[in-house]
Amino acid sequence: MKANEVRDLSPIELNDKLAELKAELFNLRFQLAVNQLENPMRINAVKKDIARIKTVIRANELKREQG
Repeated sequence: MKANEVRDLSPIELNDKLAELKAELFNLRFQLAVNQLENPMRINAVKKDIARIKTVIRANELKREQG
C-alpha cells in the first residue's frame, strides 16, 4: 500500500485497515513460529504498512489540533 493511497482514506477506514493489518501481522508471526510461512518478506511489508497508517493518523490529529 502506497502513502498516497493511505492519505486518501477516511479516519474510519484508516482504523479499520490498521486493525486488519495488525491481525495479518499476528497470523504471519504465528505461521513463522510453526514454520509454515511461505513469504517471510511479507512481515516487513505489513510492518511498513502499519507504520504508514499510524503516521497518517498522527498527521491528521496534528492538523485538527492546529486548525
